[in-house]
Amino acid sequence: MTNQIRRDPERAILCAVALPGKAEHTEHSLEELERLAETAGAVVIDTLIQSREGMHPVHYLGTGKLEELRLLAEEQEADVIIFDDELTPAQQKNIEKEMPDIKIIDRSALILDIFTIHAKTREAKTQVRLAEAEYLLPRLTRQWTHLERQVGGIGARGGPGETQIEIDRRLLRERIKKLKADLEKISTQLDTKRKSRSVRFNVALVGYTNAGKSTLMNRLAGSSVEVEDQLFKTLDTTVRRVQLDKTHTIYLSDTVGFIQKLPHQLVASFRSTLREAETADLLLKVIDISDENFSEHMKTIDDVLKEFDIPEKRFITVFNKTDKLESAENVKFVKRTYPEAFCISAERGIGLDKLTQAIRSRIDESAYVHHFYVEPDEGKLIADLNRYGEILESTFVEDKILFKVFLDEAVCDSLKKKYQL
Repeated sequence: MTNQIRRDPERAILCAVALPGKAEHTEHSLEELERLAETAGAVVIDTLIQSREGMHPVHYLGTGKLEELRLLAEEQEADVIIFDDELTPAQQKNIEKEMPDIKIIDRSALILDIFTIHAKTREAKTQVRLAEAEYLLPRLTRQWTHLERQVGGIGARGGPGETQIEIDRRLLRERIKKLKADLEKISTQLDTKRKSRSVRFNVALVGYTNAGKSTLMNRLAGSSVEVEDQLFKTLDTTVRRVQLDKTHTIYLSDTVGFIQKLPHQLVASFRSTLREAETADLLLKVIDISDENFSEHMKTIDDVLKEFDIPEKRFITVFNKTDKLESAENVKFVKRTYPEAFCISAERGIGLDKLTQAIRSRIDESAYVHHFYVEPDEGKLIADLNRYGEILESTFVEDKILFKVFLDEAVCDSLKKKYQL
C-alpha cells in the first residue's frame, strides 16, 4: 500500500487597510478575500485591519501595525498572510524582511493561484501562465547576486557577466513574448469558431463569480456544465446550442466571472475569453440578488465591460437566486428599483419563461422579412432558410420559388455570401 502524505490546510491571516469612509467596503472585501482563500484551500484563522489615510508606501501598514501583525502571526502559528490589495514589489520585499518565516502574498497572487487550479483548456492555461509571468516580472529580487560570474573569452575578459536576476528577467520576458504569440494563435482559432456561429443569435452570460451563470446555462440548454459553490469555477468559455422554440435558436456562452480588484494582468490576458461577450448579440448580466453587496457587484461588472465596445441596448439584467431572499418584499423592492430586470431562480427554474420570452423578443427585433428567389433544386439553401429563419410564404415566380423569410439581418448577409446570391 502506498503511503500518502496528508497536508493540513495552510493557516491564513487576512490583512487590509481601510481608507477614510471605506470601513464597510473593506469588511465586505475581506469577506470575499476569505472565500478566495478557502477556494484556494486555506483556512482563515484571523484578520487584521488598519484604518489609515492611505497605504504605507514602504510596508503597506504602519510600522507599529506591521509589528502587531508579526506578533499575531507568531501567536496564531500562521503559515501565510494574505493582503487584500496588490502589494508593490518593494512593499512585498520589505514585509518579507520583517517576517522571513511566513509566506506573504497579496490578493492578485491568490486569485492567480485559484485560476491555475481551475484552468483546464489550452486557452485558459496559456492565459493564466501569461498573467503569472507578467505579475512575477517586476517582483524578481536580487537574491541570486552572489552567483554573478565572470564570462571568459576574447572580448569579455575582466568584465562582469549577467547576474542571475538579469538572466531570469530576460528568460521571463522571452516567455511572456512566446505566451502572447501562443495566445494570439488560439484567439485566431476561436475567432474562426465564432464566425461559424454568426448565422445564429449569440447570447453571452456575464456576471460576478458564483452568481449562478453555469446553473442558468444548464437550465436553458439542458446541459451539464460543472456547477460548484466555488469562486472562479468557470474559466473556460462554454458554448451550447439552445432551441428556445421552433423558430428561435441561439448559441449560449458562459464566460469567466468577475470580482473586485481583479488583477489587471488577468483582465488583459483573459481578453480573448471576454471577446465572447464583446461579439455577442445579447448579454445576460447575471446578479446574485441574495448577496447584500449585489450593487457593488453590478458596478464591478460594468467597470470591466467598459473596456469593450458594447451598446447598452444589448444587455438584459437578470437577478438570480431570488429563492434565497428572506422576504418577498425584497423581490418587490428590486422589481420597483430595476423595472426592466428579470427576477429568477435558475436552481428552481423560477421566472425562466419570462426571460426566454424576452430573449425571443430581442431576436425578433433584430430580424426582418427578406425575399429569396431560389431555384427548386437548391435544397441546401431552402433547408438553411427553414433552419435559420421562419418561412412566412413561398410562391412560384416563373421558374423560381420566391421565399419570404423572417430572418436576422446578419444571418441574411451570411447566407447571401455563402450561396453567392
